[in-house]
Amino acid sequence: MDIPSLLPSPPVGANLANLPVPKQEWVERAAGSIASAREMAANIQLVFDGDSITDAWQTHGRCIWEERYGPAGAFNFGISGDRTEHLLWRLKQGQARGLRPKLIVLLIGTNNIRRDPAGQIAEGIASIVGEYRRECPAAILLLHALLPREREAGSPLRVKVAKVNSMIATLQGPGVVFQDFGGRFLRLDGSIIEELMPDYLHPSEAGYAIWAEAIQPMVDKYVIAVDIPMIAGGG
Repeated sequence: MDIPSLLPSPPVGANLANLPVPKQEWVERAAGSIASAREMAANIQLVFDGDSITDAWQTHGRCIWEERYGPAGAFNFGISGDRTEHLLWRLKQGQARGLRPKLIVLLIGTNNIRRDPAGQIAEGIASIVGEYRRECPAAILLLHALLPREREAGSPLRVKVAKVNSMIATLQGPGVVFQDFGGRFLRLDGSIIEELMPDYLHPSEAGYAIWAEAIQPMVDKYVIAVDIPMIAGGG
């Protein structure tokens, strides 16, 4: 998977969140993940994709991953730092081609929050959902709302996150389930619970337990536990 050393400048006025582009620093990792997934395709029932929050299932969430998702044939495509356009590029490179997962768990968009308007972020997420639906039409796609960020409920980024979430909630439909469990990280006043999200962005180990609890009904419904080797993915 080669990419040019200099990518062309985007058209003036283009939605950067919906313009598939790679990141030079991870192209080898992305290529390796795609190759690994194709080798393991017959065993992959459960796919996770996103940015650092998803990527960290292999660190902060590792114990839960090994207990619950490894035996279910899970593969993690998440890459730290990715924005919507990076994940979209990975899909355009054939990341999901040939896979037949039963459930896809998608959480992406928080890294776009500082740069892009809410509507453009939602458009990028919608394109990702569309790509996954085309490549894996038999799968159920569990689309997560962006998690809350910044400590206080009224912070500008928190307000923007809520706006994106209200937009992508409309993507729910045949084959797509929208889920917002971000409230489980908050106190009654809307502030983030530090024990669950110490930097007000990334979940702690306890935070991953909350995420696991939130998605377990979907995993139980669509994914069959089998005795196969654990698949970490994302290497």
